[in-house]
Amino acid sequence: MRFRLTDDQRALRDGVRGLLARRFDRTALRSAVDRPGRLDRTLWRELGAAGFFALRLPEADGGVGLGLPEAVLMFEEAGRALLPGPLVATHLAAGRVPGAADGETVVAAVDGGGLVEWLAEADVVCGDAEGARPLRSVDPLTPLHRVPDAAAAVDPVAVLLTAAEQLGTATRACELAVQHARAREQFGRPIGAFQAVKHLCAELLVRAEVARAAVYAAAVTAAPADIAAARLLADEAAVRGARDCLQVHGGMGFTWEADVHLLLKRAWVRGRRAGGGAAGEELLAAELLSGAAR
Repeated sequence: MRFRLTDDQRALRDGVRGLLARRFDRTALRSAVDRPGRLDRTLWRELGAAGFFALRLPEADGGVGLGLPEAVLMFEEAGRALLPGPLVATHLAAGRVPGAADGETVVAAVDGGGLVEWLAEADVVCGDAEGARPLRSVDPLTPLHRVPDAAAAVDPVAVLLTAAEQLGTATRACELAVQHARAREQFGRPIGAFQAVKHLCAELLVRAEVARAAVYAAAVTAAPADIAAARLLADEAAVRGARDCLQVHGGMGFTWEADVHLLLKRAWVRGRRAGGGAAGEELLAAELLSGAAR
């Protein structure tokens, strides 16, 4: 990926977006919010049939045979749609856990921070989840458990795919803010005509595009420092982008009927996954200091 997608990559992105638009539109999203903690197994199998989980498996093993850049595009679309479920864990388990590749098996995983998403709905759990206790999740579409004293290793690919999901959410926040700024009128003018709102929308776009460049570059290099930088930028773009989107929407953005708060809540929860925050900053700082010493 050279920051300009190939025809095949655009077709993959558009295909995933089209599938999610058909199978997980706003009506399906709100329906999922109304029944928290329940995973749509039919949709999960459809994702498997579309190659979502087997994308990076070699064709000889029944996979699609594509690489990390293509996986990033796919997870970006999942983040844009707020698709629920242990997507990263099941994707990483494809080829190792029977049924994961085709969506017949739902796989959860204990991450390096001791969090487990969708534990109650999982058929298989990667890592030691003994003693896991339920947490009250701020996101109605991400049930959580915490494993005390967990010491699971952090998978760099999981960190990058989380960054891709955050990028998708940041992109969606920017789209919603711009749409509302064009449609909502005050004093006889669209609110997007006012300088303060223009600045918010511009900052949304800049953060998302900077994060996109970092995430796409990390997908090519797969270098730990690049992945850490991409995750930090994507987390910021998703969280601050959702907050700014709320600001553009005003009071209505905080209501349960609006979708904007769901973007912020998902961004918050993803930001707690291993590999972000202080861990990412420390890894990046160590790499920078090591380079300076050389």
